[in-house]
Amino acid sequence: MKKSEMPDAFENARTAKGYAKIDDQDDPVVILLRHKDVRKTAHNYKTFSSAAKPGRIVVPSEVHIRETRQLPFEVDPPLHGEYRTIIEPWFKRPLQPEYQAQLTMQIDALLEKILSENSVEVIRDFALPLQSRALTLLLNIPYEEAETWISWGTHVFRSEDTALDGDKANILYDYIDEQIEKAIAKPGEDVYSVLLASDFQGRKLTKEEVKGVMVLTFAGGRDTVINAVTNSIAYFAEHPQSLERLRKEPDIIGNTVEELMRYFSPLTHMGRVVQEDTYVCEHAIKANTRVSLCWASANRDANVFEKPNEVLLDRKMNPHVAFGFSHHNCLGATHARQIMRILLKTMSEKIASIQILDAKENIEELDGFNRKVGYDTLSVTFNPIKL
Repeated sequence: MKKSEMPDAFENARTAKGYAKIDDQDDPVVILLRHKDVRKTAHNYKTFSSAAKPGRIVVPSEVHIRETRQLPFEVDPPLHGEYRTIIEPWFKRPLQPEYQAQLTMQIDALLEKILSENSVEVIRDFALPLQSRALTLLLNIPYEEAETWISWGTHVFRSEDTALDGDKANILYDYIDEQIEKAIAKPGEDVYSVLLASDFQGRKLTKEEVKGVMVLTFAGGRDTVINAVTNSIAYFAEHPQSLERLRKEPDIIGNTVEELMRYFSPLTHMGRVVQEDTYVCEHAIKANTRVSLCWASANRDANVFEKPNEVLLDRKMNPHVAFGFSHHNCLGATHARQIMRILLKTMSEKIASIQILDAKENIEELDGFNRKVGYDTLSVTFNPIKL
């Protein structure tokens, strides 16, 4: 098996029953595995709610490491829509040509740097810096601030030996609190100042609400983007013909981005809390228990996707759920798509081939399901196109 392959950990359970059960810190979860069930459940917020105790809809649960409600992630309609109306225009800024030009400059500079090196550890030297520096554009924060975020590592709630690290989480919370106070003292054009000045239900957003938006922004788009970038580099290392195809057919890059997101599914799943006794896949589910919407499994459903375990660069019909579905579709999706689109375009123009030197897989253990989500380390050599 190639190092870049991403086996489907859920195929047998999805085919046999359509669901599975796992234990998460003594708060069991029923994982929904079929595409139709995942989308139907995601849409039914009245029965399957996001407005639970902060941290409970995340799997693994974060109730022990945070009290701040992530917004608009952990509320249901209509409140969700009211928050989203304020936030969404800011997160659509990556569609602007000047934003894309700045992002292109960042990615181009980083690629030029690593092309001069014999060996690159992709996560530390490329994916993490790329994600952090691109985030300065999204937040309209000085470029230099990325160095602080890079120092946090690939995940803001996890450390090497602890799945949920409360001390590390506090670093993020304290940082956000400090930035909010700075914006109150000296408002600017950054995201903190914009949020603090926003009107919501006839009032301004509170500091706690702004903090909720920012915790989601930092946590939700960090390791997911890093995994997407790293997995894509591993894929093109072992499929040089695909990189060559993008060079010759740049018009399929948009399709390729969607296909890579489907295949890799950087976020495995997301939970909901059941509001009333119900059934899913003919399985009884009790009120106040949890289900998870398994995006990774839904994206490999053979009833929806032809050749689901293959990467088809120009896949036309691709109703993937890598960015979620329905009203909780990922706010950062536009930003992530632009990062991937510009990265693939720039790589195809500058890189002839990539050689994997060493790789250590990152395996997510889900109480019997072991899913590869990316790499702990990936060392490669980038070979530039010779002009």
